[in-house]
Amino acid sequence: MNSFAVNSAAAAAPGKPYRVMVVDDSAIIRGFLCRYLSEDSDIDVVTTANNGKVALRQLGQHDIEAVVLDIEMPEMDGMTALPLIIKQKPGIQVVMASTLTLKNAEISLRAMQMGAVDYVPKPETARSVNASIDFRRELVEKVKAWAARSRKKRGETIPGASVSPGSSSGAGFVRPERKATAGFVSASRPAAANVSSARQGASENVASSTAKDDITLRPGSRKRPKVLAVGSSTGGPQALLKFFAAFDKKPDVPVLITQHMPATFTSILANHLAQSTGWTAQEGKDGDDVRAGEIYIAPGGKHMEVEQKGGKNVIKLTDEPPENFCKPAVDPMFRSLVKIYGDAMLAVILTGMGHDGLKGSRELTKIGGTVLAQDEASSVVWGMPGAVATAGLCTQVLPLDEIGAATMKRLQGGL
Repeated sequence: MNSFAVNSAAAAAPGKPYRVMVVDDSAIIRGFLCRYLSEDSDIDVVTTANNGKVALRQLGQHDIEAVVLDIEMPEMDGMTALPLIIKQKPGIQVVMASTLTLKNAEISLRAMQMGAVDYVPKPETARSVNASIDFRRELVEKVKAWAARSRKKRGETIPGASVSPGSSSGAGFVRPERKATAGFVSASRPAAANVSSARQGASENVASSTAKDDITLRPGSRKRPKVLAVGSSTGGPQALLKFFAAFDKKPDVPVLITQHMPATFTSILANHLAQSTGWTAQEGKDGDDVRAGEIYIAPGGKHMEVEQKGGKNVIKLTDEPPENFCKPAVDPMFRSLVKIYGDAMLAVILTGMGHDGLKGSRELTKIGGTVLAQDEASSVVWGMPGAVATAGLCTQVLPLDEIGAATMKRLQGGL
């Protein structure tokens, strides 16, 4: 019997810090990663390794929940070690760490198809790693988010400080107090039975929610959408692939996506979506016409909007400051689409930290538009979708394996 089998029951006591291993061939980088992670009371770095071979040995000697895995290492690199780590301990959460090169961006996204849950883009040098507050925050938040999801699936209690509602990092959100108003839909009961008489005419627009807390659902627009806008963050790349896999044909409207990613990653994501869907998918380019049936992804480091120019709707990239700590951000994209498409805009918010997309969704619902959100159970982090859901802005709150089909139905004119 290996040491994991012996120690797991004791080590996995409810509420204990997440047990993490850091794997990187640079002693300096390992030191920085360990320090950043250990500074958070919810994380315990139990061991480190300088290559994949050592990591596999350490995995047999320690009870590890999550691994931060470098890609380029001697003896055994991260891509070779990844499937072996997953095979040795199914369910382990592996976050890839790689520098911001086109090659490593491609490898990182390929690693996620092989079983890694996420990636963290490392700055190029040890000095910049040490200086980057954004990298530090992203590293800690992603490790905690995925480890928490794993524990929840196993029915274990997560550390008390794991969720930080209202924090400056935007990792969580503050749930509003439950309301006792007419038309308030309980997550545990079919929505149609709870719609007030004033809303019964639009009851077909209201689907029951799978969130744990009661949330207010609202009727959506009865217009057939002319544009689909999607916002996502942590867990988004995998969610986007699954979301579009549910479409039975190419949509006959433009699709605009803001996924929180650095520049070198957004172009690779576009390629992956093009390959998986068979549709045209690309980073948005300033001045490009917005065409039906094509996917436009906000490029990392730029906000993507749409404006009218010469009688056409065209992409507009801006270098405005980050919003909600993000660049690209969902809110600027949503606001610009509301101005052009009005309530013929369909918005979808998938898994992600923070509340990006909340303000834009509020502008959309003020004019009667439709917002769909991923539910809590299927989200890696129910920050972005949770923010719009608990604010009462959604027409539907659905699991990931249902939201794609529901979106397609609305695009085809079904309500």
